[in-house]
Amino acid sequence: MDIDALRSFLAFVETGSFTRAAKQTFRTQSAISMQMKKLEQELDQTLFLREGRQLVLTHDGQTLASYARRLVSLHDEAVSSLRSQTNRQPLLLGCPDDYAETLLPHLITLLRQQLGPIQIQVTCAASVRLRQLMDKGDIHAAMLTRHPGSDEGHFLMHDQGIWYTSPDFDLLARRPLPVALFQTDCKFHAAALDGLTKEEISFEMVTCSSSATAQRGVVRAGLAIGAMARSSLSPDLVELTDAWLPPLPNVEIALVLSPNAHSLLTSQDVRQICQSFESEITQSTRRQRPPLHFMKTAIKCE
Repeated sequence: MDIDALRSFLAFVETGSFTRAAKQTFRTQSAISMQMKKLEQELDQTLFLREGRQLVLTHDGQTLASYARRLVSLHDEAVSSLRSQTNRQPLLLGCPDDYAETLLPHLITLLRQQLGPIQIQVTCAASVRLRQLMDKGDIHAAMLTRHPGSDEGHFLMHDQGIWYTSPDFDLLARRPLPVALFQTDCKFHAAALDGLTKEEISFEMVTCSSSATAQRGVVRAGLAIGAMARSSLSPDLVELTDAWLPPLPNVEIALVLSPNAHSLLTSQDVRQICQSFESEITQSTRRQRPPLHFMKTAIKCE
Protein backbone atom coordinates (compact mmCIF):
# COMPACT_ATOMS: atom_id res chain seq x y z
CA MET A 1 0.00 0.00 0.00
CA ASP A 2 1.12 3.50 -0.83
CA ILE A 3 2.42 5.39 2.23
CA ASP A 4 1.04 8.71 0.98
CA ALA A 5 -2.40 7.13 0.59
CA LEU A 6 -2.20 5.77 4.12
CA ARG A 7 -1.27 9.24 5.39
CA SER A 8 -4.32 10.66 3.66
CA PHE A 9 -6.47 7.87 5.11
CA LEU A 10 -5.21 8.64 8.62
CA ALA A 11 -5.84 12.34 8.03
CA PHE A 12 -9.49 11.46 7.33
CA VAL A 13 -9.60 9.28 10.46
CA GLU A 14 -8.32 12.21 12.53
CA THR A 15 -10.49 14.94 10.95
CA GLY A 16 -13.58 13.01 9.85
CA SER A 17 -13.67 14.92 6.57
CA PHE A 18 -12.09 14.61 3.14
CA THR A 19 -12.04 18.41 2.94
CA ARG A 20 -10.06 18.85 6.15
CA ALA A 21 -7.86 15.86 5.30
CA ALA A 22 -7.02 17.54 1.97
CA LYS A 23 -5.95 20.74 3.76
CA GLN A 24 -3.88 18.77 6.25
CA THR A 25 -2.00 16.87 3.53
CA PHE A 26 -1.74 19.78 1.02
CA ARG A 27 -3.83 17.95 -1.58
CA THR A 28 -7.10 18.61 -3.34
CA GLN A 29 -10.26 16.90 -2.14
CA SER A 30 -10.55 15.05 -5.46
CA ALA A 31 -7.00 13.71 -5.01
CA ILE A 32 -7.89 12.39 -1.55
CA SER A 33 -11.03 10.74 -2.92
CA MET A 34 -9.02 9.07 -5.68
CA GLN A 35 -6.48 7.74 -3.16
CA MET A 36 -9.27 6.26 -1.02
CA LYS A 37 -10.88 4.58 -4.04
CA LYS A 38 -7.54 3.00 -4.94
CA LEU A 39 -7.12 1.75 -1.38
CA GLU A 40 -10.55 0.14 -1.49
CA GLN A 41 -9.78 -1.43 -4.87
CA GLU A 42 -6.43 -2.75 -3.67
CA LEU A 43 -7.93 -4.27 -0.51
CA ASP A 44 -11.20 -5.28 -2.19
CA GLN A 45 -13.02 -3.90 0.85
CA THR A 46 -15.37 -1.01 1.58
CA LEU A 47 -13.64 1.38 3.95
CA PHE A 48 -16.28 4.12 4.25
CA LEU A 49 -20.00 4.18 4.90
CA ARG A 50 -22.30 7.17 4.54
CA GLU A 51 -24.47 7.98 7.52
CA GLY A 52 -26.67 10.92 6.67
CA ARG A 53 -24.39 13.67 5.40
CA GLN A 54 -21.24 12.22 6.95
CA LEU A 55 -18.81 9.47 6.05
CA VAL A 56 -17.77 7.01 8.75
CA LEU A 57 -15.38 4.07 8.79
CA THR A 58 -16.67 0.57 8.24
CA HIS A 59 -15.37 -2.29 10.39
CA ASP A 60 -12.72 -2.96 7.72
CA GLY A 61 -11.84 0.75 7.73
CA GLN A 62 -11.31 0.67 11.47
CA THR A 63 -9.09 -2.38 11.10
CA LEU A 64 -7.03 -0.64 8.41
CA ALA A 65 -6.66 2.45 10.63
CA SER A 66 -4.92 0.33 13.27
CA TYR A 67 -2.48 -1.13 10.74
CA ALA A 68 -2.00 2.21 8.93
CA ARG A 69 -0.79 3.92 12.09
CA ARG A 70 1.82 1.22 12.61
CA LEU A 71 2.88 1.17 8.95
CA VAL A 72 3.29 4.95 8.72
CA SER A 73 5.07 5.04 12.07
CA LEU A 74 7.50 2.31 10.97
CA HIS A 75 8.09 4.07 7.66
CA ASP A 76 8.87 7.38 9.40
CA GLU A 77 11.12 5.60 11.89
CA ALA A 78 13.10 4.01 9.05
CA VAL A 79 13.47 7.35 7.22
CA SER A 80 14.49 9.10 10.45
CA SER A 81 17.07 6.43 11.17
CA LEU A 82 18.62 6.75 7.72
CA ARG A 83 18.69 10.54 7.99
CA SER A 84 20.49 10.40 11.30
CA GLN A 85 23.51 8.76 9.72
CA THR A 86 26.43 11.17 9.47
CA ASN A 87 27.99 9.62 6.38
CA ARG A 88 25.54 10.07 3.56
CA GLN A 89 25.48 11.24 -0.01
CA PRO A 90 25.32 15.03 -0.49
CA LEU A 91 22.22 16.49 -2.13
CA LEU A 92 23.17 17.78 -5.58
CA LEU A 93 21.00 20.83 -6.21
CA GLY A 94 20.76 23.02 -9.30
CA CYS A 95 19.78 26.69 -9.31
CA PRO A 96 19.79 29.50 -11.93
CA ASP A 97 22.43 32.08 -11.06
CA ASP A 98 19.89 34.91 -10.73
CA TYR A 99 18.14 33.11 -7.86
CA ALA A 100 21.34 32.16 -6.03
CA GLU A 101 21.50 35.22 -3.74
CA THR A 102 17.79 35.76 -3.13
CA LEU A 103 15.74 32.54 -3.35
CA LEU A 104 18.32 29.78 -2.90
CA PRO A 105 19.05 30.55 0.79
CA HIS A 106 15.32 30.17 1.60
CA LEU A 107 15.21 26.80 -0.17
CA ILE A 108 18.38 25.50 1.48
CA THR A 109 17.05 26.51 4.90
CA LEU A 110 13.84 24.53 4.32
CA LEU A 111 15.71 21.53 2.89
CA ARG A 112 17.93 21.29 5.96
CA GLN A 113 14.97 21.76 8.31
CA GLN A 114 13.18 18.90 6.56
CA LEU A 115 16.12 16.56 5.88
CA GLY A 116 18.44 17.37 8.76
CA PRO A 117 22.07 18.58 8.50
CA ILE A 118 22.64 17.25 4.99
CA GLN A 119 25.44 18.65 2.82
CA ILE A 120 24.10 20.42 -0.26
CA GLN A 121 26.27 20.91 -3.35
CA VAL A 122 24.91 23.68 -5.60
CA THR A 123 25.37 23.94 -9.36
CA CYS A 124 24.41 27.31 -10.88
CA ALA A 125 23.33 27.26 -14.53
CA ALA A 126 20.44 28.29 -16.77
CA SER A 127 17.21 26.31 -16.41
CA VAL A 128 17.76 24.68 -19.83
CA ARG A 129 21.18 23.42 -18.75
CA LEU A 130 19.90 22.21 -15.37
CA ARG A 131 17.24 20.09 -17.09
CA GLN A 132 20.00 18.46 -19.15
CA LEU A 133 22.01 17.74 -16.00
CA MET A 134 18.97 16.13 -14.33
CA ASP A 135 18.31 13.99 -17.41
CA LYS A 136 21.92 12.75 -17.21
CA GLY A 137 21.60 12.06 -13.48
CA ASP A 138 24.28 14.61 -12.57
CA ILE A 139 22.05 16.46 -10.08
CA HIS A 140 19.21 15.27 -7.84
CA ALA A 141 16.90 18.28 -8.04
CA ALA A 142 16.78 21.84 -9.35
CA MET A 143 14.97 25.12 -8.83
CA LEU A 144 13.82 26.01 -12.35
CA THR A 145 11.93 28.69 -14.24
CA ARG A 146 8.91 27.24 -16.04
CA HIS A 147 6.04 28.59 -18.18
CA PRO A 148 2.98 29.74 -16.17
CA GLY A 149 0.49 26.90 -15.79
CA SER A 150 3.07 24.20 -16.52
CA ASP A 151 2.84 20.95 -14.56
CA GLU A 152 6.61 20.58 -14.42
CA GLY A 153 7.89 19.86 -10.92
CA HIS A 154 6.42 21.27 -7.71
CA PHE A 155 5.28 24.91 -7.72
CA LEU A 156 7.27 27.33 -5.56
CA MET A 157 6.18 30.83 -6.58
CA HIS A 158 5.07 33.20 -9.33
CA ASP A 159 7.58 35.74 -10.60
CA GLN A 160 7.62 38.68 -12.99
CA GLY A 161 10.27 39.99 -15.33
CA ILE A 162 11.17 43.64 -14.65
CA TRP A 163 13.44 46.40 -15.84
CA TYR A 164 15.65 47.82 -13.11
CA THR A 165 18.35 50.41 -12.54
CA SER A 166 20.58 52.07 -9.96
CA PRO A 167 18.80 54.88 -8.09
CA ASP A 168 21.94 57.00 -8.56
CA PHE A 169 21.62 57.17 -12.36
CA ASP A 170 18.92 58.17 -14.84
CA LEU A 171 19.68 56.39 -18.10
CA LEU A 172 16.24 56.36 -19.71
CA ALA A 173 16.84 59.48 -21.82
CA ARG A 174 20.01 58.07 -23.41
CA ARG A 175 19.95 56.91 -27.00
CA PRO A 176 20.89 54.34 -27.76
CA LEU A 177 19.43 53.02 -24.49
CA PRO A 178 22.17 51.01 -22.70
CA VAL A 179 20.93 47.57 -21.57
CA ALA A 180 22.47 44.61 -19.75
CA LEU A 181 20.83 41.21 -20.27
CA PHE A 182 21.29 37.54 -19.53
CA GLN A 183 22.30 35.07 -22.24
CA THR A 184 19.92 34.19 -25.06
CA ASP A 185 18.50 31.14 -23.24
CA CYS A 186 16.96 33.45 -20.60
CA LYS A 187 13.22 34.10 -21.08
CA PHE A 188 13.73 37.83 -20.54
CA HIS A 189 16.44 38.22 -23.19
CA ALA A 190 14.27 37.80 -26.29
CA ALA A 191 11.30 39.59 -24.69
CA ALA A 192 13.46 42.64 -23.89
CA LEU A 193 15.01 42.88 -27.36
CA ASP A 194 11.74 42.22 -29.21
CA GLY A 195 9.94 44.78 -27.08
CA LEU A 196 12.52 47.50 -27.62
CA THR A 197 12.58 46.81 -31.36
CA LYS A 198 8.77 46.92 -31.70
CA GLU A 199 8.64 50.17 -29.72
CA GLU A 200 11.32 51.57 -32.07
CA ILE A 201 13.61 52.40 -29.16
CA SER A 202 17.25 52.33 -30.21
CA PHE A 203 19.39 50.38 -27.75
CA GLU A 204 22.94 49.22 -27.16
CA MET A 205 23.74 45.82 -25.64
CA VAL A 206 26.37 46.78 -23.06
CA THR A 207 26.76 43.27 -21.63
CA CYS A 208 25.26 39.82 -22.17
CA SER A 209 26.15 37.52 -19.28
CA SER A 210 25.18 34.25 -17.61
CA SER A 211 25.96 35.83 -14.23
CA ALA A 212 23.38 37.78 -12.24
CA THR A 213 26.23 39.25 -10.18
CA ALA A 214 27.86 40.56 -13.36
CA GLN A 215 24.61 42.07 -14.65
CA ARG A 216 23.80 43.74 -11.34
CA GLY A 217 27.37 45.07 -11.14
CA VAL A 218 27.06 46.73 -14.55
CA VAL A 219 23.71 48.27 -13.60
CA ARG A 220 25.01 49.35 -10.19
CA ALA A 221 27.85 51.22 -11.90
CA GLY A 222 25.37 53.17 -14.03
CA LEU A 223 26.50 51.57 -17.29
CA ALA A 224 23.10 50.18 -18.28
CA ILE A 225 19.60 49.28 -17.17
CA GLY A 226 18.96 45.56 -16.64
CA ALA A 227 16.20 42.99 -17.04
CA MET A 228 15.66 40.11 -14.63
CA ALA A 229 13.08 38.49 -12.36
CA ARG A 230 11.69 40.72 -9.63
CA SER A 231 12.71 38.21 -6.95
CA SER A 232 16.36 38.52 -8.05
CA LEU A 233 16.55 42.27 -7.44
CA SER A 234 19.07 43.26 -4.76
CA PRO A 235 18.10 45.89 -2.13
CA ASP A 236 20.36 48.62 -3.53
CA LEU A 237 18.75 48.50 -7.00
CA VAL A 238 15.25 49.61 -7.96
CA GLU A 239 12.52 48.50 -10.34
CA LEU A 240 11.60 50.75 -13.28
CA THR A 241 7.88 51.01 -14.01
CA ASP A 242 7.82 53.61 -16.78
CA ALA A 243 4.93 52.77 -19.07
CA TRP A 244 6.92 53.02 -22.29
CA LEU A 245 9.38 50.30 -21.35
CA PRO A 246 8.29 47.05 -23.04
CA PRO A 247 6.72 44.56 -20.61
CA LEU A 248 8.61 41.40 -19.67
CA PRO A 249 6.92 38.00 -19.24
CA ASN A 250 5.53 36.33 -16.14
CA VAL A 251 7.20 33.09 -15.09
CA GLU A 252 6.78 30.43 -12.44
CA ILE A 253 9.51 28.88 -10.32
CA ALA A 254 9.33 25.19 -9.44
CA LEU A 255 11.37 22.59 -7.61
CA VAL A 256 11.92 19.69 -10.02
CA LEU A 257 13.20 16.25 -9.02
CA SER A 258 15.51 14.23 -11.22
CA PRO A 259 14.52 10.66 -12.17
CA ASN A 260 17.63 9.83 -10.14
CA ALA A 261 16.46 11.80 -7.09
CA HIS A 262 18.22 11.69 -3.72
CA SER A 263 16.94 8.79 -1.60
CA LEU A 264 16.18 11.09 1.35
CA LEU A 265 14.16 13.62 -0.66
CA THR A 266 10.70 12.03 -0.77
CA SER A 267 7.60 13.42 -2.50
CA GLN A 268 6.14 14.16 0.94
CA ASP A 269 9.23 16.19 1.83
CA VAL A 270 9.03 18.16 -1.42
CA ARG A 271 5.35 19.01 -0.90
CA GLN A 272 5.99 20.30 2.61
CA ILE A 273 9.07 22.27 1.52
CA CYS A 274 7.26 23.91 -1.41
CA GLN A 275 4.24 24.77 0.74
CA SER A 276 6.49 26.44 3.34
CA PHE A 277 8.51 28.21 0.63
CA GLU A 278 5.43 29.69 -1.03
CA SER A 279 4.07 30.91 2.31
CA GLU A 280 7.40 32.45 3.35
CA ILE A 281 7.96 34.24 0.02
CA THR A 282 4.38 35.59 0.03
CA GLN A 283 4.96 37.19 3.43
CA SER A 284 8.33 38.58 2.32
CA THR A 285 6.83 40.11 -0.85
CA ARG A 286 4.40 42.18 1.20
CA ARG A 287 7.33 43.96 2.83
CA GLN A 288 9.06 44.97 -0.43
CA ARG A 289 9.80 48.65 -1.11
CA PRO A 290 7.95 50.59 -3.87
CA PRO A 291 9.44 50.78 -7.40
CA LEU A 292 11.20 53.83 -8.83
CA HIS A 293 9.58 56.13 -11.40
CA PHE A 294 11.65 58.38 -13.64
CA MET A 295 9.59 61.14 -15.20
CA LYS A 296 10.88 60.69 -18.71
CA THR A 297 9.23 60.08 -22.06
CA ALA A 298 10.32 57.58 -24.67
CA ILE A 299 12.57 58.81 -27.44
CA LYS A 300 12.04 56.83 -30.61
CA CYS A 301 14.52 56.00 -33.32
CA GLU A 302 14.54 58.34 -36.27
